[in-house]
Amino acid sequence: MLLGLFCLAPDIALSFPASAPKVDVTLYYESLCPDCQLFIRQQLYPTYQKIGDIFNLTLVPYGNAEETKRGDKWVFECQHGPNECLGNLIETCAISLLKNISVSFPFVYCFEVSIERSGDPKSVAQHCAKSSGIDYAPIEACVSGPQGNELEHEMAKKTDALEPQHEYVPWVTINGKHTEKIQREAETNLLKLVCEYYEGPKPAACEKQKIGRCYNNWEPLPESRKSNSGF
Repeated sequence: MLLGLFCLAPDIALSFPASAPKVDVTLYYESLCPDCQLFIRQQLYPTYQKIGDIFNLTLVPYGNAEETKRGDKWVFECQHGPNECLGNLIETCAISLLKNISVSFPFVYCFEVSIERSGDPKSVAQHCAKSSGIDYAPIEACVSGPQGNELEHEMAKKTDALEPQHEYVPWVTINGKHTEKIQREAETNLLKLVCEYYEGPKPAACEKQKIGRCYNNWEPLPESRKSNSGF
């Protein structure tokens, strides 16, 4: 099923031998976009859990935000308000400081799932850090200081450098390329899409599931015949 709407612009992976280049998957998104959350929850995270060893995942939390330089600081305005800017910043700092996507992505996933039920990005981030065994103090220091401000500016630059420019989020690129076909396939079956791009031996999860058929030449079971006969 395709995602219903777009936000329009103004411990995990199994191990497989790396015998071919990994597929590069990049998600451009914003932290409070409902469709981004849906994509992460239904497509990206399950795919990473199953075949994360055959693709390189890059997360770019900025989306449809805008930035303005005021003095020595960047000021961000986000589509879904100040809490989204804070969420973007929290995730940006976590991704940068934790360095390993296998550590940072579960944190981001937890944040995106939990923020739907809470209006407080900071408390959600603290909860997700604790549940993942992550020290939140360095992330908090990054968020409140110049490091985070500059890191979020880098996310803005990555997003603004897209060719073609993004028109909505979630915006997916495969090996640096975006087309409507790639986007549609990513939304409906990201696992299948990544498997098709991967040129090495396919993990078991890439094998197509065979769908059975219920034919109409069936006969009722003996007990069913008895119960339907009126006795």
